[in-house]
Amino acid sequence: MKKLGFLLTALFALTIGHAQDFGIGVKGGINVASIGGSAYSGLGSLGTKVSFHLGGVAEFSISEKMAVQPELLFSSQGTNWSYGTGDNNLNLDYINLPILGKYYFLEGLSAEAGPLVGFLIATNEDDDDRFNKLDVAFAIGASYKLNDHIFFSLRYNKGIANINGDSYTGGNSQNNVFQLSAGYAF
Repeated sequence: MKKLGFLLTALFALTIGHAQDFGIGVKGGINVASIGGSAYSGLGSLGTKVSFHLGGVAEFSISEKMAVQPELLFSSQGTNWSYGTGDNNLNLDYINLPILGKYYFLEGLSAEAGPLVGFLIATNEDDDDRFNKLDVAFAIGASYKLNDHIFFSLRYNKGIANINGDSYTGGNSQNNVFQLSAGYAF
């Protein structure tokens, strides 16, 4: 994990050093989250959790068609499921730090992809060791700039790391989150 942190810091520093244009803004939107993997396979019918994300965004242009976009987001994730006669929900709140490479293939329209590191800050589970505090995912999506200030994005964050902590021996689980966002660039 230290290597990943160093790599992300180095990438961010190199991006700032070579940026031709820079902008910051805010964004927020809807999450449709679920949990994949073997840990919840015997719990009945797994569903999705509809929640939200909110935070800051920056964009560093590298060329006319390429940019790097780091973000700092609060993201409410988790899942819902039915088991027997009861409905259950799992709430996992993260501070997510995606660093995305962007390619503008049409004016205002871009594809984006890159790593995401998440830090678990809250859960509705009583056992603090039930979940790992660190999550790693790969983000891929698209965004559209309506004008110099307003933008929209659609993204899928595919969990790579097992979110279950050492105290849980029931299998692996990963976060899967679709995000629909709107934002404002200053």
